[in-house]
Amino acid sequence: MTPPSAAELLAESIVVALPMRTRFRGITTRETMIFRGPAGWGEFGPFVEYDDVEAAMWLAAGIEAAYLGPPALVRDAVPINATVPAVPADEVAAILARYPGATTAKVKVAEPGQTLDDDVARVAAAREVVEKVRIDANTNWSVAEAITAIRAIGDVEYAEQPCVTVEELAEVRRAVDVPIAADESIRKASDPMRVVAADAADIAVVKVAPLGGMRALLTLSDEIGLPVVVSSALDSAVGMAAGVAAAAALPHLDHACGLGTGSLFVGDVAEPFVPERGIVRPRWCDPETEIDHAFVAPERTAWWHDRLRRCHDALSEPPSGTRNILANLFQ
Repeated sequence: MTPPSAAELLAESIVVALPMRTRFRGITTRETMIFRGPAGWGEFGPFVEYDDVEAAMWLAAGIEAAYLGPPALVRDAVPINATVPAVPADEVAAILARYPGATTAKVKVAEPGQTLDDDVARVAAAREVVEKVRIDANTNWSVAEAITAIRAIGDVEYAEQPCVTVEELAEVRRAVDVPIAADESIRKASDPMRVVAADAADIAVVKVAPLGGMRALLTLSDEIGLPVVVSSALDSAVGMAAGVAAAAALPHLDHACGLGTGSLFVGDVAEPFVPERGIVRPRWCDPETEIDHAFVAPERTAWWHDRLRRCHDALSEPPSGTRNILANLFQ
Protein backbone atom coordinates (compact mmCIF):
# COMPACT_ATOMS: atom_id res chain seq x y z
CA MET A 1 0.00 0.00 0.00
CA THR A 2 1.24 3.47 -0.87
CA PRO A 3 0.51 6.59 1.20
CA PRO A 4 -2.61 8.48 0.12
CA SER A 5 -2.28 11.80 -1.65
CA ALA A 6 -3.74 14.99 -0.24
CA ALA A 7 -6.36 14.89 -2.98
CA GLU A 8 -7.43 11.38 -1.96
CA LEU A 9 -7.79 12.44 1.66
CA LEU A 10 -9.78 15.56 0.80
CA ALA A 11 -12.15 13.62 -1.46
CA GLU A 12 -13.29 11.60 1.57
CA SER A 13 -13.12 14.36 4.17
CA ILE A 14 -15.62 16.26 6.30
CA VAL A 15 -14.91 19.34 8.43
CA VAL A 16 -17.09 19.45 11.53
CA ALA A 17 -17.77 21.72 14.49
CA LEU A 18 -18.64 20.11 17.82
CA PRO A 19 -20.26 22.39 20.44
CA MET A 20 -18.95 21.84 23.96
CA ARG A 21 -20.86 21.70 27.23
CA THR A 22 -18.26 23.75 29.07
CA ARG A 23 -15.49 26.07 27.92
CA PHE A 24 -12.35 23.94 27.74
CA ARG A 25 -8.86 24.87 26.64
CA GLY A 26 -10.24 28.31 25.87
CA ILE A 27 -12.81 27.15 23.30
CA THR A 28 -16.53 26.41 23.26
CA THR A 29 -16.65 24.72 19.83
CA ARG A 30 -14.18 22.10 18.63
CA GLU A 31 -13.39 22.21 14.92
CA THR A 32 -11.80 19.15 13.39
CA MET A 33 -11.54 17.25 10.11
CA ILE A 34 -12.23 13.56 9.60
CA PHE A 35 -11.64 11.47 6.50
CA ARG A 36 -12.45 7.93 5.41
CA GLY A 37 -9.98 5.31 4.22
CA PRO A 38 -10.02 1.57 3.57
CA ALA A 39 -9.52 0.74 7.28
CA GLY A 40 -12.01 3.26 8.66
CA TRP A 41 -12.18 6.91 9.64
CA GLY A 42 -9.20 9.00 10.71
CA GLU A 43 -9.08 12.40 12.37
CA PHE A 44 -6.96 15.47 11.61
CA GLY A 45 -7.65 17.98 14.36
CA PRO A 46 -4.59 19.92 15.46
CA PHE A 47 -5.54 23.03 17.39
CA VAL A 48 -5.69 26.10 15.21
CA GLU A 49 -2.65 27.78 16.75
CA TYR A 50 -0.28 24.89 15.91
CA ASP A 51 2.16 25.40 13.06
CA ASP A 52 2.29 23.07 10.07
CA VAL A 53 5.26 21.02 11.26
CA GLU A 54 3.58 20.17 14.55
CA ALA A 55 0.18 19.73 12.92
CA ALA A 56 1.64 17.28 10.39
CA MET A 57 2.03 14.71 13.17
CA TRP A 58 -1.74 14.82 13.66
CA LEU A 59 -2.25 14.17 9.96
CA ALA A 60 0.03 11.13 10.14
CA ALA A 61 -2.08 9.79 13.01
CA GLY A 62 -5.28 10.26 11.01
CA ILE A 63 -3.81 8.56 7.95
CA GLU A 64 -2.66 5.62 10.07
CA ALA A 65 -6.16 5.16 11.48
CA ALA A 66 -7.93 5.44 8.12
CA TYR A 67 -5.51 3.32 6.10
CA LEU A 68 -3.90 0.85 8.54
CA GLY A 69 -6.44 0.51 11.35
CA PRO A 70 -5.70 -0.31 15.00
CA PRO A 71 -2.81 -2.36 16.36
CA ALA A 72 -3.36 -5.71 18.07
CA LEU A 73 -5.21 -5.23 21.37
CA VAL A 74 -4.36 -6.95 24.65
CA ARG A 75 -7.33 -5.79 26.76
CA ASP A 76 -11.01 -5.17 26.16
CA ALA A 77 -11.50 -2.32 28.65
CA VAL A 78 -9.59 0.85 29.52
CA PRO A 79 -10.06 2.67 32.85
CA ILE A 80 -10.62 6.40 32.45
CA ASN A 81 -10.36 9.53 34.54
CA ALA A 82 -13.02 12.21 34.65
CA THR A 83 -11.90 15.60 33.33
CA VAL A 84 -12.83 18.73 35.26
CA PRO A 85 -12.33 22.03 33.39
CA ALA A 86 -11.43 25.20 35.30
CA VAL A 87 -15.00 25.71 36.55
CA PRO A 88 -16.16 27.10 39.90
CA ALA A 89 -16.04 24.56 42.72
CA ASP A 90 -19.82 24.36 42.97
CA GLU A 91 -20.01 23.01 39.40
CA VAL A 92 -17.53 20.16 39.91
CA ALA A 93 -19.98 17.53 41.20
CA ALA A 94 -22.28 17.98 38.20
CA ILE A 95 -19.36 17.53 35.79
CA LEU A 96 -18.16 14.40 37.58
CA ALA A 97 -21.65 12.94 37.30
CA ARG A 98 -21.02 12.66 33.54
CA TYR A 99 -18.37 10.00 34.26
CA PRO A 100 -20.27 7.19 36.00
CA GLY A 101 -18.03 4.84 37.92
CA ALA A 102 -14.85 6.87 37.48
CA THR A 103 -12.71 6.85 40.61
CA THR A 104 -10.09 9.32 39.31
CA ALA A 105 -10.50 12.94 38.24
CA LYS A 106 -8.07 15.16 36.38
CA VAL A 107 -8.66 18.74 37.47
CA LYS A 108 -7.48 21.66 35.39
CA VAL A 109 -5.60 24.27 37.41
CA ALA A 110 -3.52 27.41 36.74
CA GLU A 111 -6.17 28.82 34.40
CA PRO A 112 -5.23 32.37 33.34
CA GLY A 113 -7.36 34.88 35.23
CA GLN A 114 -8.03 32.55 38.15
CA THR A 115 -6.38 32.32 41.56
CA LEU A 116 -4.71 29.60 43.58
CA ASP A 117 -7.70 29.73 45.94
CA ASP A 118 -9.90 28.81 42.95
CA ASP A 119 -7.66 25.81 42.24
CA VAL A 120 -7.62 24.65 45.85
CA ALA A 121 -11.41 24.86 46.07
CA ARG A 122 -11.92 23.02 42.76
CA VAL A 123 -9.61 20.18 43.76
CA ALA A 124 -11.24 19.93 47.19
CA ALA A 125 -14.65 19.66 45.54
CA ALA A 126 -13.39 16.83 43.34
CA ARG A 127 -11.97 14.99 46.34
CA GLU A 128 -15.44 14.93 47.87
CA VAL A 129 -16.68 12.84 44.91
CA VAL A 130 -13.82 10.60 43.74
CA GLU A 131 -11.03 8.63 45.37
CA LYS A 132 -8.09 10.00 43.35
CA VAL A 133 -7.41 13.47 41.99
CA ARG A 134 -4.65 14.49 39.60
CA ILE A 135 -4.03 18.07 38.48
CA ASP A 136 -2.98 19.54 35.14
CA ALA A 137 -1.42 23.00 34.91
CA ASN A 138 -0.65 22.94 31.15
CA THR A 139 2.76 24.66 31.71
CA ASN A 140 1.16 27.77 33.23
CA TRP A 141 3.22 28.00 36.43
CA SER A 142 6.74 29.20 37.08
CA VAL A 143 8.87 26.96 39.28
CA ALA A 144 8.13 29.02 42.39
CA GLU A 145 4.40 29.15 41.59
CA ALA A 146 4.30 25.41 40.99
CA ILE A 147 5.96 24.56 44.28
CA THR A 148 3.67 26.91 46.21
CA ALA A 149 0.54 25.69 44.44
CA ILE A 150 1.28 21.97 44.69
CA ARG A 151 1.95 22.30 48.41
CA ALA A 152 -1.26 24.32 48.89
CA ILE A 153 -3.39 21.88 46.90
CA GLY A 154 -2.05 18.95 48.87
CA ASP A 155 -1.88 15.24 48.14
CA VAL A 156 -2.76 14.32 44.54
CA GLU A 157 -2.00 11.33 42.34
CA TYR A 158 0.32 13.52 40.27
CA ALA A 159 0.80 17.05 38.95
CA GLU A 160 0.87 17.18 35.17
CA GLN A 161 3.20 19.56 33.33
CA PRO A 162 3.39 22.29 35.99
CA CYS A 163 6.03 24.26 34.05
CA VAL A 164 7.27 24.65 30.50
CA THR A 165 10.79 23.21 30.36
CA VAL A 166 12.27 19.87 31.29
CA GLU A 167 14.72 21.60 33.62
CA GLU A 168 11.85 23.32 35.43
CA LEU A 169 10.00 20.03 35.81
CA ALA A 170 13.09 18.48 37.36
CA GLU A 171 13.44 21.38 39.79
CA VAL A 172 9.81 21.14 40.88
CA ARG A 173 10.07 17.36 41.20
CA ARG A 174 13.00 17.72 43.61
CA ALA A 175 11.07 20.22 45.74
CA VAL A 176 7.71 18.50 46.22
CA ASP A 177 6.49 15.12 47.40
CA VAL A 178 3.86 14.78 44.66
CA PRO A 179 4.77 12.77 41.52
CA ILE A 180 5.29 14.83 38.38
CA ALA A 181 3.84 13.88 34.98
CA ALA A 182 5.22 15.15 31.67
CA ASP A 183 2.88 15.90 28.77
CA GLU A 184 4.01 18.83 26.59
CA SER A 185 7.65 18.02 27.42
CA ILE A 186 7.14 14.73 25.62
CA ARG A 187 4.69 15.38 22.78
CA LYS A 188 6.12 18.79 21.81
CA ALA A 189 9.78 17.87 22.23
CA SER A 190 12.23 17.06 19.46
CA ASP A 191 13.81 14.63 21.94
CA PRO A 192 11.16 13.18 24.30
CA MET A 193 13.84 11.16 26.09
CA ARG A 194 15.26 14.34 27.66
CA VAL A 195 12.58 13.98 30.34
CA VAL A 196 14.11 10.66 31.36
CA ALA A 197 17.71 11.86 31.11
CA ALA A 198 16.94 14.84 33.35
CA ASP A 199 15.05 12.69 35.88
CA ALA A 200 12.23 15.21 35.44
CA ALA A 201 9.10 13.05 35.61
CA ASP A 202 7.55 10.02 37.25
CA ILE A 203 4.82 9.49 34.66
CA ALA A 204 4.51 10.09 30.91
CA VAL A 205 1.25 11.42 29.48
CA VAL A 206 1.05 10.36 25.83
CA LYS A 207 -1.45 11.23 23.08
CA VAL A 208 -1.94 9.50 19.76
CA ALA A 209 -2.39 12.48 17.45
CA PRO A 210 0.56 14.67 18.53
CA LEU A 211 2.90 11.66 18.47
CA GLY A 212 1.98 10.67 14.92
CA GLY A 213 -0.25 7.67 15.55
CA MET A 214 -1.05 4.63 17.66
CA ARG A 215 2.05 2.68 16.68
CA ALA A 216 4.32 5.66 17.36
CA LEU A 217 2.73 6.00 20.81
CA LEU A 218 3.36 2.33 21.56
CA THR A 219 6.99 2.60 20.45
CA LEU A 220 7.64 5.71 22.56
CA SER A 221 5.88 4.21 25.58
CA ASP A 222 8.20 1.21 25.37
CA GLU A 223 11.33 3.34 24.96
CA ILE A 224 10.63 5.95 27.62
CA GLY A 225 10.51 3.44 30.47
CA LEU A 226 7.98 5.37 32.60
CA PRO A 227 4.41 4.44 33.53
CA VAL A 228 2.16 5.97 30.89
CA VAL A 229 -1.26 7.59 30.83
CA VAL A 230 -2.90 7.70 27.41
CA SER A 231 -4.90 10.88 27.02
CA SER A 232 -7.03 12.46 24.33
CA ALA A 233 -6.37 15.71 22.50
CA LEU A 234 -10.01 16.79 22.69
CA ASP A 235 -10.73 14.27 19.96
CA SER A 236 -14.04 13.45 18.34
CA ALA A 237 -15.28 9.87 18.54
CA VAL A 238 -13.09 9.09 15.52
CA GLY A 239 -9.88 10.24 17.17
CA MET A 240 -10.98 8.76 20.48
CA ALA A 241 -11.25 5.33 18.86
CA ALA A 242 -7.52 5.54 18.09
CA GLY A 243 -6.68 6.66 21.62
CA VAL A 244 -8.67 3.84 23.21
CA ALA A 245 -7.13 1.34 20.81
CA ALA A 246 -3.62 2.50 21.72
CA ALA A 247 -4.36 2.20 25.45
CA ALA A 248 -5.87 -1.24 24.88
CA ALA A 249 -2.70 -2.32 23.04
CA LEU A 250 -0.20 -1.30 25.74
CA PRO A 251 1.52 -4.25 27.46
CA HIS A 252 1.07 -2.54 30.85
CA LEU A 253 -1.49 0.03 31.94
CA ASP A 254 -1.35 1.01 35.61
CA HIS A 255 -3.20 4.33 35.59
CA ALA A 256 -6.61 5.55 34.50
CA CYS A 257 -6.45 7.22 31.10
CA GLY A 258 -7.74 10.59 29.93
CA LEU A 259 -10.04 9.08 27.35
CA GLY A 260 -13.40 10.20 28.66
CA THR A 261 -13.43 13.68 27.12
CA GLY A 262 -16.26 12.78 24.75
CA SER A 263 -18.46 13.78 27.69
CA LEU A 264 -17.38 17.39 27.08
CA PHE A 265 -19.24 17.54 23.74
CA VAL A 266 -22.93 18.24 23.27
CA GLY A 267 -22.89 15.92 20.25
CA ASP A 268 -20.28 13.87 18.38
CA VAL A 269 -19.60 12.60 14.87
CA ALA A 270 -20.30 8.99 15.86
CA GLU A 271 -21.34 7.08 18.95
CA PRO A 272 -19.32 8.74 21.72
CA PHE A 273 -17.06 6.88 24.10
CA VAL A 274 -19.16 7.36 27.20
CA PRO A 275 -17.66 5.71 30.29
CA GLU A 276 -19.61 3.04 32.12
CA ARG A 277 -18.44 1.80 35.50
CA GLY A 278 -15.30 3.88 35.02
CA ILE A 279 -14.17 2.24 31.78
CA VAL A 280 -14.47 2.62 28.02
CA ARG A 281 -14.23 -0.28 25.58
CA PRO A 282 -12.38 -0.33 22.26
CA ARG A 283 -14.62 0.27 19.26
CA TRP A 284 -13.38 1.09 15.77
CA CYS A 285 -14.96 3.57 13.37
CA ASP A 286 -14.93 1.37 10.27
CA PRO A 287 -15.61 2.70 6.76
CA GLU A 288 -19.34 2.00 7.10
CA THR A 289 -19.73 4.02 10.30
CA GLU A 290 -22.41 6.65 9.82
CA ILE A 291 -21.14 10.13 10.56
CA ASP A 292 -23.37 12.72 12.20
CA HIS A 293 -22.07 16.23 11.81
CA ALA A 294 -22.83 19.90 11.54
CA PHE A 295 -21.25 21.51 8.52
CA VAL A 296 -18.95 24.45 9.15
CA ALA A 297 -18.94 27.63 7.10
CA PRO A 298 -17.40 27.25 3.62
CA GLU A 299 -14.47 29.50 4.52
CA ARG A 300 -13.62 27.23 7.47
CA THR A 301 -13.74 24.17 5.24
CA ALA A 302 -11.39 25.90 2.81
CA TRP A 303 -9.07 26.78 5.71
CA TRP A 304 -8.87 23.15 6.81
CA HIS A 305 -8.36 21.92 3.26
CA ASP A 306 -5.44 24.30 2.77
CA ARG A 307 -4.00 23.22 6.08
CA LEU A 308 -4.20 19.54 5.20
CA ARG A 309 -2.40 20.15 1.92
CA ARG A 310 0.42 22.01 3.66
CA CYS A 311 0.76 19.35 6.35
CA HIS A 312 0.73 16.59 3.73
CA ASP A 313 3.62 18.36 2.02
CA ALA A 314 5.46 18.50 5.35
CA LEU A 315 4.95 14.76 5.82
CA SER A 316 5.95 13.88 2.27
CA GLU A 317 9.08 16.05 2.29
CA PRO A 318 10.13 16.48 5.91
CA PRO A 319 12.88 18.94 6.85
CA SER A 320 16.43 17.66 6.46
CA GLY A 321 17.50 15.43 9.33
CA THR A 322 13.98 14.34 10.33
CA ARG A 323 12.37 11.00 9.59
CA ASN A 324 9.74 10.59 6.90
CA ILE A 325 6.80 9.59 9.08
CA LEU A 326 4.46 8.94 6.19
CA ALA A 327 6.89 6.65 4.39
CA ASN A 328 7.66 4.78 7.61
CA LEU A 329 3.98 4.08 8.20
CA PHE A 330 3.64 2.35 4.82
CA GLN A 331 6.99 0.60 4.53
